[in-house]
Amino acid sequence: MFTKSATYVFLFCVSSLYSFQNIEKDTSYTINNAYSKYKKTFPQIEIVKPEAFENVIENNNIIYKKTEDRTLYLDAYINKGENNPAVILIHGGGWKSGDKSLMKPLAQYIASNGFSCFAVSYRLSGEALYPNGIYDIKQAIKFIKNNAKEFHVDSSKVAILGCSSGAQMASLVGATNNNPKFEEAINTKVSSSVKAIINIDGILAFKHPESEEKEVASLWLGGTYDEKPEIWEEASALSHVDQNTPPILFINSQYNRFHAGRDDMIEILNTYQIYSQVETFPESPHSFWLFHPWFNETVNYITTFLNKTLK
Repeated sequence: MFTKSATYVFLFCVSSLYSFQNIEKDTSYTINNAYSKYKKTFPQIEIVKPEAFENVIENNNIIYKKTEDRTLYLDAYINKGENNPAVILIHGGGWKSGDKSLMKPLAQYIASNGFSCFAVSYRLSGEALYPNGIYDIKQAIKFIKNNAKEFHVDSSKVAILGCSSGAQMASLVGATNNNPKFEEAINTKVSSSVKAIINIDGILAFKHPESEEKEVASLWLGGTYDEKPEIWEEASALSHVDQNTPPILFINSQYNRFHAGRDDMIEILNTYQIYSQVETFPESPHSFWLFHPWFNETVNYITTFLNKTLK
């Protein structure tokens, strides 16, 4: 892995500003599209703008992984303090769209509160089926831990945060800590395990009475539930909850379909006395974290939870 400072600086210099190679990008999920969709129902909404903080160093498009067809990048928002807890942020977009730039304001604000944050790109369903995106995220965690000193990170204090489909992925990553089935065959002595999960309106089970997942999920999972029932179950974080699952914060909109399996997961966590917390915005769009008036309170929920579980 890249552990020397010289190599780390070199990565910044050679990083491309465009992260897809010869792949047609799905642009169906953007902040402007979401704003246009929600404005009529929620006329008070305002797009959250990025903001630079004096105590945060920003470095974009750092290469963390290369495949035959793809170079994968992350954006780092590094608090100037030392040995910060780390937060890995996973964007949403139905496993097929979106990009890491959607996480920029959230990463900036969390980082300004004493964390080193990393918005991560990963292979979408149009590029690679499940579980490749999970492999990517776990590799990003290892990369960050391998470069902990440069990133001002305490590698023993790492949390993962995701939004919508990214929250489903983040929950699965956290629920499969140290599970070799969810690791690529890449030799490393560094663990991809995390100590806390933040799920922002993402499902915990693909096949569930509250779930409405159909075509979009099947594109990522390689088939419908009838065709691939074992994969739909395996890809559900709920299937992996046990005594090793980290504490988890759920921040939800008013729509039950986006937290399918949450209550079942909490019931299991309670049997192991593992901390969980639920916060709900009763009148909000699904992508509330991208907009005012919900953004600031979302950040407060996140940082309070992280301070409780990591610091």
